[in-house]
Amino acid sequence: MNRTSVTKQEFKEAIFENIKKQYRKTIDQATEEQVFQAVAYAVKEIIIDQWIETHKTYEEQDAKTVYYLSMEFLMGRALGNNLINLEVNTMVKEVLAELGFDLNAIEDQEPDAGTGNGGLGRLAACFLDSLATLEYPAYGCGIRYRYGIFEQKIVDGYQVERPDEWLKNGNPFEVRRSEYGMEVKFGGNVRVVKDELGQERRVHENYQSVRAIPYDLPIVGYDNNTVNTLRLWDAEAVQSFDLGSFDRGDYQKAVEQQNLAKTIVEVLYPNDNHYQGKELRLKQQYFFISATVQQVVKKFKQKHGDISLLPEKVVFHINDTHPSLTIPELMRVLMDDEGLAWGEAWAIVKKTCGYTNHTIMSEALEKWPIELFSRLLPRIYQIIEEINRRFCAEIVDKFGSDNERLRRMAILADGQVKMAWLCIAGSHSVNGVARLHTDILINEELKDFYALYPKKFNNKTNGITQRRFLLHGNPLLADWVTRKVGDGWITDLPQIKGIAPLADDPKAQKEFMQIKYENKVRLAQYIKKHNGIDVDPRSIFDVQVKRLHEYKRQLMDVLHVMHLYNELRDNPDMDMMPRTFIFGAKAAPGYRRAKLVIKLINNVAQVVNNDPNINNKLKVVFIENYRVSNAEIIFAAADVSEQISTASKEASGTGNMKFMLNGAVTIGTLDGANIEIAEEVGSENCFIFGMTATEVLQLQREKSYNPWDIYNNNQAVRRVVTQLINGFYAPENPELFREIYDSLLNGGGEPADQYFILKDFDAYAQAHREVDLAYRNQTKWARMAMLNTASAGKFSSDRTIEEYAKEIWKLEKVHVEMDM
Repeated sequence: MNRTSVTKQEFKEAIFENIKKQYRKTIDQATEEQVFQAVAYAVKEIIIDQWIETHKTYEEQDAKTVYYLSMEFLMGRALGNNLINLEVNTMVKEVLAELGFDLNAIEDQEPDAGTGNGGLGRLAACFLDSLATLEYPAYGCGIRYRYGIFEQKIVDGYQVERPDEWLKNGNPFEVRRSEYGMEVKFGGNVRVVKDELGQERRVHENYQSVRAIPYDLPIVGYDNNTVNTLRLWDAEAVQSFDLGSFDRGDYQKAVEQQNLAKTIVEVLYPNDNHYQGKELRLKQQYFFISATVQQVVKKFKQKHGDISLLPEKVVFHINDTHPSLTIPELMRVLMDDEGLAWGEAWAIVKKTCGYTNHTIMSEALEKWPIELFSRLLPRIYQIIEEINRRFCAEIVDKFGSDNERLRRMAILADGQVKMAWLCIAGSHSVNGVARLHTDILINEELKDFYALYPKKFNNKTNGITQRRFLLHGNPLLADWVTRKVGDGWITDLPQIKGIAPLADDPKAQKEFMQIKYENKVRLAQYIKKHNGIDVDPRSIFDVQVKRLHEYKRQLMDVLHVMHLYNELRDNPDMDMMPRTFIFGAKAAPGYRRAKLVIKLINNVAQVVNNDPNINNKLKVVFIENYRVSNAEIIFAAADVSEQISTASKEASGTGNMKFMLNGAVTIGTLDGANIEIAEEVGSENCFIFGMTATEVLQLQREKSYNPWDIYNNNQAVRRVVTQLINGFYAPENPELFREIYDSLLNGGGEPADQYFILKDFDAYAQAHREVDLAYRNQTKWARMAMLNTASAGKFSSDRTIEEYAKEIWKLEKVHVEMDM
């Protein structure tokens, strides 16, 4: 089979055969989950020949390849995406219908892959989709987490974390590649020995080790024969069972190595607010990096004799600081295994590695205690010490002896290993992910490094794949766009601009808003099924879904909901468009305050949704276990996109782009990519409010802001903030939300209201009044929504990847031909 020749009958027979072989059943006996497995394996059959041919072509052409290194790949479900990109979605839908099954129900049997959490991981997934569609040779490299981050349950309003058993029924698309296994070493000591020529070399001994085993997943390009690979590393014991220890009765020692391996790949982002968690996270990072670097160098050597040519054929891209150990690990391999001198090895590393910074906040830049780092990775620490020594000498050579500058810029300082600084020193390119973000890096957070390496810094504004978030996630709108402007937008999103002239066409407006309404009905049904709450699809669907962090200001959103509720209680007949506020977010298990905000949202929902006196004008919904598969339903249904981070804090955001593409109107600050979104669609077609990044940074420098001034002088603010501690939303425990109250007014060891929620509150409330007014005029609203979709062309990950490929990675496209 290949994607151009498979017939409906052949596909149907493949399903029958898979069900028979796997389950000893016929199709009429199979469950929907078993049918999913059978369909997935049939689709894999279509993919596999192209997958083989793709990598054969890369080898024949000796193509330069990017290895995109990331702790997260938030892939979502694979089946639907593969059907879309193989262009067999309609055929498979018809086959299943003939067999008495609904494709949507079969897709729902697939769990979301537990290999990512937030925007960082979803960006990586979009990039892989674009790399394959644009025919660039690429591997994604990460970890095959057995339980992902966690499955979120809401119990009595609280987030409860449960294991995400996404692999319990296996993953039909993965291929185990044990022949490419690599040994990864931890702990021990490093001894210097001399070889027969008197040259010193390092020997790592007394270490513990695990074996890294890769599992490959296909990444299918759209409308071509390219199938790239996502390589996820699993860990196994080098010796899985010590029979001697078992026979002696030491049962724990018998499985010690097995437990070490199992722990490394158990969960994404283990809770690191204790020492053991920090150690495990560092182990995870080194584990997948060491395995990847060793395997890539080994593969390169099979074809090339001269290791100095590595940068001509390989590029490692470091997605945030989690994979920063690529730099010293590649140095280790080049020096200790390949025998290169420091200068030769360092020149290769700098040419081979690129780094994307994803955060402005200095507290989020990874730092490791030297004591932990040097004990767990002794040889890597030695290499970093030498990198740091030479780097500091370079700083002194450029700027003179300035102890304060050295302390700020040193990779090793204040008892810590500073991973972002390591990435900057060891990469040839450092990029931000939105224009504002890059400007702040250059002028604020990383200005010392920009002064040292101005040519390294560049911007690559993030993007999303329209194939996942419009073609698959919103088929009604995708079909409508294709009817109006053709299907070129699927691989060239700027072509969607062709619908812009229709924004003033009454018939087109009506069609567009009808599609939005049908998508809102679909989401309302999902909410009824999962939350038991009735919401009105004709109300304004106002949505904030993303990782829960204080800088993203979900708290400001719910405080405003509390304010609207106060107004309705005071005046139930108030002229207000009915609003449904929809939240979805996971908080890190150790992030207590973020979890308390989730509890607050749910307590507010409980009060508001059960008040008959407000005439259903206000509803609040918290969607449990937010993930890619329910995100697609949410984006398609949203009227209002909440992008309200404190200006200067959000690097880019990509949820803002997904909402925009699906015809939602942004209410947001001038932060991250919101600025570029407002430029593309026009400020009159979004609702911008609040302080600018410049104003925020100035206030932070001056340290002059006092939230008590606002609390004392603003009745609406005082009322909602006081409701946090007067028992209004927690009558059984009035002190429940005291920590949130204190964070807004008293700080408690950190600046009070450090994310300027109260400072921006009035402007935010005013922007919402403007939303209310605009939505009353459905002609105006339809025009705004349609222009948002029409203006989303810039924000395709295809555009972003073209920029990376040309300007950083220097990749060439490789066209894959299939023999018919």
